[in-house]
Amino acid sequence: MESMQIASFVVRFQLAAVEKETGKKQWRIKVTHVQEERETLFETIEDATAFMKSMIEDC
Repeated sequence: MESMQIASFVVRFQLAAVEKETGKKQWRIKVTHVQEERETLFETIEDATAFMKSMIEDC
């Protein structure tokens, strides 16, 4: 029987700022890789997703 590998992430979005003129929101994104207890901060969802993808490719 093959062993199952699991990668778990907690993703938290915190509003960092709102531009007064445009109303555009800037987010602080914290990704926690549960198994390694590793926390990393990002400014874009694309960067956060790339991080998670790289973590699961290394499993």
